Amino acid sequence: MNVRPLHDRLIIQRLDEGEQNVGGIIIPDTAKEKPQQGKVIAAGTGKIRDDGSRQPPDVKAGDLILFGKYSGQEIKLDGEDYLIMREDEVLGVIEGSDTKKNRK
Repeated sequence: MNVRPLHDRLIIQRLDEGEQNVGGIIIPDTAKEKPQQGKVIAAGTGKIRDDGSRQPPDVKAGDLILFGKYSGQEIKLDGEDYLIMREDEVLGVIEGSDTKKNRK
């Protein structure tokens, strides 16, 4: 992938939450809610402050994050689906949890 996000934008890959099963009924993909967790693939160089200096982003590539249900803009790169969003749409960074089960 040869895309570099600008300023305070991030490229996010959604993490699969696995098969949703309610009472033994398998829910089709079209009815499933999209996961609100993702892995930061790339981060911009940061927001430009009023005085012209640059504020570096709080997240970096490889971080696992939480974001809102309707955050970001869906894009497709190299046949893969990603989200591009501003850093202020990130709700939190997941630290110290068992992230192996969340990775593709």
